[in-house]
Amino acid sequence: MADTVTSVRGRTHPISGPATGLLLTALVAALVAALVVGISIGSVSLPLGQVWGVVLAYLTGHGAQADPLLGQVVWEIRTPRALLAALAGAGLSVAGVALQALVRNPLADPYVLGVSSAASLGAVLVPALGGTVVAGTFGVTGAAFAAAVGSALLVYALAQRAGRLLDSWLVLTGVAIGYLCAAATTFVQLQLNPTELQGMMFWLMGSVAGATWADLGVPALLVVCCLAWLVLQARALNALTAGEDAAIAMGVPVAALRIGLLVAGSLLTATVVSVVGGIGFIGLMIPHMVRFVVGADHRRVLPVSLLTGALFLVLVDLAARTADPPNELPVGIFTTGLGVPFFLWLLRRRAKGGTDAA
Repeated sequence: MADTVTSVRGRTHPISGPATGLLLTALVAALVAALVVGISIGSVSLPLGQVWGVVLAYLTGHGAQADPLLGQVVWEIRTPRALLAALAGAGLSVAGVALQALVRNPLADPYVLGVSSAASLGAVLVPALGGTVVAGTFGVTGAAFAAAVGSALLVYALAQRAGRLLDSWLVLTGVAIGYLCAAATTFVQLQLNPTELQGMMFWLMGSVAGATWADLGVPALLVVCCLAWLVLQARALNALTAGEDAAIAMGVPVAALRIGLLVAGSLLTATVVSVVGGIGFIGLMIPHMVRFVVGADHRRVLPVSLLTGALFLVLVDLAARTADPPNELPVGIFTTGLGVPFFLWLLRRRAKGGTDAA
């Protein structure tokens, strides 16, 4: 499969390896800059120099020498928040790449399997169950994760026919399970008191507020592991994108690969949603935008999508904090506001017979 960039008009232009390297370097630099700006801006803005000083002090083990109040604000509150936004954006973007390859459809995103709706249902069940053993054992994050993974397994089981995973059944089953979970979530929400409902609604729309260092470990581990596995499977993903028959002819174990893609995409989505709530359209927008720039080769799509998704959500979280001070808006409002016009434009372009980058 040739390394090409597909333009909006469908013509192809070669992209060199050094150009991709420069793009990755620029994205890393932009992400670092966005993280520093995101850490410095809040209810009280801090000079960038002070932010760098506190972060470097903690990274070098001299955090005790920093100003206690400044250290708490920068290191304990804002830094985990900015890093969690980056991890969530990266995870959803990589999940989008995996699931779009799975169903061979660039319009798919991590929510096509009903994972987000199931995670939301698991989250609202915790306050609804109150002090029961189940609620105390799982907590909001654990319950959301368990429900999300369970829905992915159910979709996978229902989408098989004669031992084969069918693309159309996968999408239709995921949509059906998603609507069922959404209806159940609405019913459970009606049982909550106003205080619990307000907090839960904010969480369901997506937010990285209140992030702690303890929230970063599992998402970081899963993002690294899933990305590493997907990069190793990049050539097989390229073959699968060309068609299942072509992939089989090239010796790709299609059945095993598709199971792996389902597991990777579902785990990433479930983990992100269980920590930051429902954040839509990132898994659709970012991989598609990246393909317009670097082409369809997954060896380039994966790392560029990872960094672009991370940068995007850090900037969106920054906008959510500064758009209506002193109030803070859910990041899901911004991702949906950007994602819906992009999706409609994409549909219009495909209806006119435009060539997709995917």
